[in-house]
Amino acid sequence: MIEHDSHFIDGVWTTSRGPGLIEVVNPATEQVVGHVPAGGAADVDAAVAAARAALPAWRALPAGERAAALRRIAAGVRARQDEIVDSIVVELGTPRSQAVAMQAGIVAHTFEDTADALERRPEVERIGNSEVRWEPVGVVGAITPWNFTLYQLALKVAPALGVGCTVVAKPSEVVGLTPYLLGEIVADARLPNGVLNLVWGDGPVVGEAIASHPGIDAVSFTGSNRAGRRVAELASATVKPVSLELGGKSPSVVLDDADLAAAVPAGVANCFANNGQVCAALTRMIVPRDRLAEVERLAAEAAAAYVPGDPNAEGARLGPVVSAVQRDRVLGYLRAGVEQGARVLVGGPDGQDVPETGYYVAPTVFSDVDPQARIAQEEIFGPVLAIIPVDSEEEAVAVANGTPFGLNAAVWSADAERAARVASRVDASTVYINGASFNPSAPFGGTKQSGYGRERGAHGLDEFVRTKAYQV
Repeated sequence: MIEHDSHFIDGVWTTSRGPGLIEVVNPATEQVVGHVPAGGAADVDAAVAAARAALPAWRALPAGERAAALRRIAAGVRARQDEIVDSIVVELGTPRSQAVAMQAGIVAHTFEDTADALERRPEVERIGNSEVRWEPVGVVGAITPWNFTLYQLALKVAPALGVGCTVVAKPSEVVGLTPYLLGEIVADARLPNGVLNLVWGDGPVVGEAIASHPGIDAVSFTGSNRAGRRVAELASATVKPVSLELGGKSPSVVLDDADLAAAVPAGVANCFANNGQVCAALTRMIVPRDRLAEVERLAAEAAAAYVPGDPNAEGARLGPVVSAVQRDRVLGYLRAGVEQGARVLVGGPDGQDVPETGYYVAPTVFSDVDPQARIAQEEIFGPVLAIIPVDSEEEAVAVANGTPFGLNAAVWSADAERAARVASRVDASTVYINGASFNPSAPFGGTKQSGYGRERGAHGLDEFVRTKAYQV
């Protein structure tokens, strides 16, 4: 049992002024494994005061010194990688083999990559008789989700600190233990007090206090569409900039000349990664109708390798979803899929071989899915793939773009130029062509109701600066 009753404010662990504690549950065992504080508005006020006090000296530091601080954080993350992985597996249920790269290694890379981008960024841009300089926007409020608890913090904290902002961050209370390691790492990295502050609590209290706080100059949020709209609404009262990375219903467009033996298993693997709890997951597979039987066979074969079980077990590929609420939500979508006429290839609401204890759902592949069905239109956030047959390339693009979302996508074709042409017509900020590898330095963010703003690499710095033109 890990008990925490403090927030990280002004460089020290500060007893929460909130009303109590929040349980953290191991989703594989359903056992309470710890508590984090239910912070309140007073905790946010204290964190904002610390961040504002630290801002002048931090922004005045040379960029190279701030980059060096980010590298010290990265080194601390690498040194404590095993602890981070252990914590993630316990409180989120990510299979251990995935957690090493997806949940821990990527965090260290983010701080290092941001330092690299900061050192490459010119201090001034000349435009005629103007010198254009970049200034930190000020105190940043960062609100992050539970599915990539440290990575999402890193995507906001690293660029904000790098450009000279100070930060008040709210980690998710659902997976609230792991972020304490980041506070310890930051303390060990000898950052000035108040530069990074962490306040735990739920969204309606701490999240809303951050979004609406007059002492916060910009907000970066990742989470659900409903919560994102609320954050934007609250922030608008003080006319502060907001960046939102929200939900997705991302398509994998498999064209009629594609290598199905490569495309289909890759699509299943992407959909089921992190137990299906990835906003950018390719949850819709759009395929030629005349090749549907072959797609179904390959998808069923690939899905058979994902057996729900202990995320700590050797070779585990699929653990539980994060909570009982999330399990019930996913099961509701599985029932809706059947009710709306989709055909179950694997799993489904009555799927077998699911552990009795733990928040497990059967990995599920539906076929013959209506593009307007709920399972093809709404973000499920579980290991659920919808195969949608189409009769032409034009229809494939229309179906790919036929949701409110626009986050991620994939296109598969034997003709790379054709794949690129189709990719250019798909509403998404990122498109993977023929299984190209993940690039953690490339910009990522939403279009349409998947949000706005970009994270990662050099482009991630832009969300936390404003330009000032000096006419000389």
